[in-house]
Amino acid sequence: MKKIFFFLLLSGLFFAQKTEVIDLSKSIKDSKNRYKSFRVIDHRPNKEIGSVLFHKNQVNIVFENDPSKDISDWFYKYNTASGNDELVLLLEKIIISEDIKEKYSIAKLELRASTFKKKNDGYHFLNRIDTMTTISSRNTPYLAQSLAKKITLSLADFLKDSYSKTTWEFGISENDLTSYSSILIDKLDILKSDTLKEGVYKDSYSFFTHNPEPGYTIETNSKGIATKAVNGDDKKPIRNFYAFVHNGVPFKVIPVGYVEIFRDEMGLFIEVKKEELFPEPNSTMLMVGGGIEGLIGSLVANAAIVVINTQAAKKRKAMAGTEVSLDPLTGYYILPENFGKSK
Repeated sequence: MKKIFFFLLLSGLFFAQKTEVIDLSKSIKDSKNRYKSFRVIDHRPNKEIGSVLFHKNQVNIVFENDPSKDISDWFYKYNTASGNDELVLLLEKIIISEDIKEKYSIAKLELRASTFKKKNDGYHFLNRIDTMTTISSRNTPYLAQSLAKKITLSLADFLKDSYSKTTWEFGISENDLTSYSSILIDKLDILKSDTLKEGVYKDSYSFFTHNPEPGYTIETNSKGIATKAVNGDDKKPIRNFYAFVHNGVPFKVIPVGYVEIFRDEMGLFIEVKKEELFPEPNSTMLMVGGGIEGLIGSLVANAAIVVINTQAAKKRKAMAGTEVSLDPLTGYYILPENFGKSK
């Protein structure tokens, strides 16, 4: 009788513990075959990803073997060894947690990873992903499958985006990889310099390393709105750049115009509304030459522009916005929690 009871107990435990394997089958091909090799360094403090409930059963989300082997196999499945350098993926965090309510639950995925190009003088930063996603069982009953798929899609997009990223010139040792962020940020002159270099910056790397496009000057229209970057006969719309500095003032280009960049002891940030960073597809806001023309009566349109004109700048500053930090390593927005939601 005891043996039967023990067997039933083990069977119940076995069936209560299920697994959802992360399916790494999405293509991550680098069409230009830039790298001769690929390696994964797993620096996660917690090697367990996490679990969620499904019909009172705990479902663990796992890699088939381990992330180093599985992600490496994934890379070589779609890529032929070529190029001169090694691509290195540093895994920093993959954590799943669940907040169980009375009739539903909310699962949260936190994922952080970075990529580097390994050269003779060390590891050169390429890209970083640092994201948090929540999924409710009210909308997605199969949480484990959705979370596993989200991990795959996030890593796939991240790796494909990394292939073409600008390689940072600063090399760091493997022993310093765990503190790469503070080491690289400490090297950025734009976070320290009192005098900013005038001109346009084609991407976040050139901006944070303080290297504007040579030979270009800012052209404004009759209203004082910056519209073009000019280098002789070459004229490019301001909207084609990441940021620019005009009359000593830095500006971040956003979908509907541009806003002033501020600096404090924590880094660089802008003050914007959600509508300015993420305008609706059917929005009536129009961008012409890097600024918004017309729609003078539109509150959103007026709020979206910071012009060099002092009076207009004061008007924009008086309109409440939310501080959004700029990631110095990627240039991405670091959105505060509940960004754009009514209080």
